[in-house]
Amino acid sequence: MSNMAIHLYKTSTPSTRNGVVDSQVKSNPRNHLIYGQHHCGKGRNARGIITAGHRGGGHKRLYRKIDFRRNEKNIYGRIVTIEYDPNRNASICLIHYGDGEKKYILHPRGAIIGDTIVSGTEVPIKMGNALPLSAV
Repeated sequence: MSNMAIHLYKTSTPSTRNGVVDSQVKSNPRNHLIYGQHHCGKGRNARGIITAGHRGGGHKRLYRKIDFRRNEKNIYGRIVTIEYDPNRNASICLIHYGDGEKKYILHPRGAIIGDTIVSGTEVPIKMGNALPLSAV
């Protein structure tokens, strides 16, 4: 059993009957790590007329800059928050690196707030660490 806080809903409607929310996942994105503008796509042509009638409006979504490259070599980072990302069905986590850098990465399974991660060639093999493909 992990030490994540699980919140069970009190059933009031059918949609909340079996609902479970991990209260550790919260969404307060940092402004320098998100970008994009809301534009009304959703099946509209150049004049803004709906041409695909079954496409709904949807909710405004801003893009989070995810660090897929993990170029911070041999600098330890600490997981500060685990957040919701509206553009993918994986959670993301905010990393504070030792040199003051802040970046988002995809949330490694089993990682909790306060864990340390590092990327490089000689790092230990554990969840959240990143090794180059040629290091094996």
